[in-house]
Amino acid sequence: MLLVYENKDKGISAEWKKTVHMPPHLHEAIEVVYVTNGNIALGVGMELYNMDEGDFAIVFPNVIHHYQVFDEKENKAIFLYIDPAVLSGFLKELQIYSPKNPVLKKENVHPDVVHAIKFLMQNPECTPILAQAYAQIILAYVFTEIPMIDKKSLGSNDLIYNSVEYIAKNFRDEISLEKMAFDLGISKYVLSRMFAKTFHCNFSKYLNGVRLNYAVGALENTQDTITNICLECGFESQRTFNRVFKERYKITPREYRKRLEIGL
Repeated sequence: MLLVYENKDKGISAEWKKTVHMPPHLHEAIEVVYVTNGNIALGVGMELYNMDEGDFAIVFPNVIHHYQVFDEKENKAIFLYIDPAVLSGFLKELQIYSPKNPVLKKENVHPDVVHAIKFLMQNPECTPILAQAYAQIILAYVFTEIPMIDKKSLGSNDLIYNSVEYIAKNFRDEISLEKMAFDLGISKYVLSRMFAKTFHCNFSKYLNGVRLNYAVGALENTQDTITNICLECGFESQRTFNRVFKERYKITPREYRKRLEIGL
C-alpha cells in the first residue's frame, strides 16, 4: 500500500469511473465525489464515512484520504478535481480548514450542487469562466452546509498515519530512515518494522514509490523536462530515477512520455 501524491492542480478536471480501493493519497486540488451507483467508503484522517448513491463528499487540499469498496456490484462515482487557484477568494479558508464531516447525504445535497457537478462532468470544454462559476456554486454550499475544523485536528498519534503524512510532505527532499525516525521521535528499528509489516516493503522502496507516483503525474500533465521532474521528485540523479522508473514500469521515463505523445 503506497501513499500517492497526485499532481492534480491544473484547472478543473472530471472523471466518471468505477470505484475501487484507493490507497492513502493527497494532492493540492479540491476533490469532489458524487456517487452515481452503489456505494463506497471515504476515509479521512482516522474516520471512515459510508457513501451511498446520491451522496456527496468534498476533500480539501493536502488532506490525506483513501477509498474502500466493500460491495462487489458496480460502484461508480463522479470525481472532480479543482485547482484552488480557480477559487482564489477561498484560498485562505482552503489552507486552514477542512470539513468536520466531508459527506453530505443525498437528502441534504442541494439540486444546484448536483447540477453543477454533472455540468462540469458533461462539459469538459466549457469556458474557464463558466467552469469557475459552477465550482464556486459547489464550494458556496459546502461552506454553508458543512461545519469546518482546523486541518491540524485531523492528525493522529498513529505511527502509520504520521509516516504517511511525513513522507507526503518531505519526499522531494533528501530524507532517510534515520532522519525520519529522529523527526518522529521513534526508533529507526520500530519504523523499519512498521514499513515491513504495514506496507510490505522497506523504507527506500516506499519512498521511491511516492516519488514515482509524482513523477508520472508530471510526465502526463506537464511539459517539464525529465531532468527537472527527476530533481523535483527528490531523486539524487537522473541515473537513479531512470533505474527505479524502469524497475516499476519496464520502460524509461522518456519512453513513457513518448507513448503518451502517440496515444499508446
